[in-house]
Amino acid sequence: GIGTEAGVFLYAGLSGMTVLFAYQILSSVRGIVPHSVAATGIEDILFWVGASGYLFGRMYETTYGSIRWFFVLGVVCGAGAGWLLLRLAAKICAKVKKYLEKYRKSR
Repeated sequence: GIGTEAGVFLYAGLSGMTVLFAYQILSSVRGIVPHSVAATGIEDILFWVGASGYLFGRMYETTYGSIRWFFVLGVVCGAGAGWLLLRLAAKICAKVKKYLEKYRKSR
């Protein structure tokens, strides 16, 4: 019923967040360790092949092999929600850092 489909939609959203966060980790590693353009391209291809395999596995597991567009929509919504969470976390970290620097100077 609709409850099962809502559960699948939420599971798809979590899958979308997982892929987004994994890519953010890859981007962070690239910021720490310099990469050539060729290495970045190869990493991207490998990441997206792995991500598509992961999402296919989640879709196959939850919808029993049939493509349901609400699963795709759930992945996109989950990635969007994850992106918003990352931006919110970045803003909070920036405010905390600014507060700590201000506190440190006043000591």
